[in-house]
Amino acid sequence: MPDLTIRPGHPDFLDLSWDRPLSTWTSTRLVDLPRGISRHEVRFVSYRHGIYAIKELPTEAARRDYEVLRALEDLNAPAVTAIGLVTGRADDAAAEASAALITRYLDYSFSYRELLQGPGFGARRNQMLDAFASLLVQLHLAGCFWGDCSLSNTLYRWDADGLETRMVDAETAAIQPTLTDGRRGEDLAIMIENVAGGMADIAAERGIPLDDADLSLGEDVAERYAALWDELSAVWVVGPDERYKIAERINRINDLGFNVEEVSVAATGDRLEVRTRAGGRTFHANKLKELTGVEAGERQARQILDDLYYHAVKFELSPPVAAVQWRVDAFEPTLRRLRDIPEVHDAIQAYCDLLHHRYLMSVDAGCDVGTDAAFDDWIEAGRPGYTPT
Repeated sequence: MPDLTIRPGHPDFLDLSWDRPLSTWTSTRLVDLPRGISRHEVRFVSYRHGIYAIKELPTEAARRDYEVLRALEDLNAPAVTAIGLVTGRADDAAAEASAALITRYLDYSFSYRELLQGPGFGARRNQMLDAFASLLVQLHLAGCFWGDCSLSNTLYRWDADGLETRMVDAETAAIQPTLTDGRRGEDLAIMIENVAGGMADIAAERGIPLDDADLSLGEDVAERYAALWDELSAVWVVGPDERYKIAERINRINDLGFNVEEVSVAATGDRLEVRTRAGGRTFHANKLKELTGVEAGERQARQILDDLYYHAVKFELSPPVAAVQWRVDAFEPTLRRLRDIPEVHDAIQAYCDLLHHRYLMSVDAGCDVGTDAAFDDWIEAGRPGYTPT
């Protein structure tokens, strides 16, 4: 019998055929879900607790994958959640089927191939590139050297008018206290090469000439990465009477969705040298959960917070009272209506789409049209499941 290490609060997975390769499984728990290209066998199983992904790989690779994902979870970094590790499935620890990693399936997620339009990403290009660059920045801030950053090793999920990204494969990754510029540059070089290879493969599959493939996609990601990294980590100098600029800097980082964990100020003559240490990109998500208990993606949370603030101003309420009244009178009733629509799978994302639709209607009308009118028009326009570009 193989050895299973399973975290509390999840199935024991003992009813699965661990003594056989995943490719031969016939369990009724198997579910067919879209997934990206993987060099390892991956299957999905369903329990009352939710859906789980199981990946088959050699023992040492599985252990590293599990340990890095657990560490990233503790650091609140964007990666899938490791639930269990299965070892001793084969006598040879180096064999492909000797171990398996169990992760929680990321609801509403999809692979990058579902974003492709023609030879590239069409109108979604900027969203995808920004999200991919942000993922690598967040991992590097957490001290994670990925070692195999690619489009295929990433999961995507709609986050209001943008995309949320999560690392999937961590078998080549390592966690360090901090990453040197050289180590970050190495990761970026690997990313550029992997992304170019992925786009070349897609072009070949679709019969597109290599000259028309989006081979510079990784370089574009690297440029966006560099701009965001500089924004978060740059050292700036202020005068003794310009301390207000420190607060402005913190607000700017928060506006990008990142938490500021530390601010260091050092005197250099009559000037102040200021450094900030950014944390995870969960600033608005944390604020929304603290105020209302609602969990959402970072961009979703920012948009929903705007709706909460609008409610507070409209009814002249203090923030604590507004949070309760908004959830009871505005958010929950609308969420129930959205969940009754068969085409809506992610009600939180649909709520953000509805808020966007309400905004556009209000701009056209020159006044606040209200949520009910926006909802009716949104339905009439066939918007369920729609995410703005």
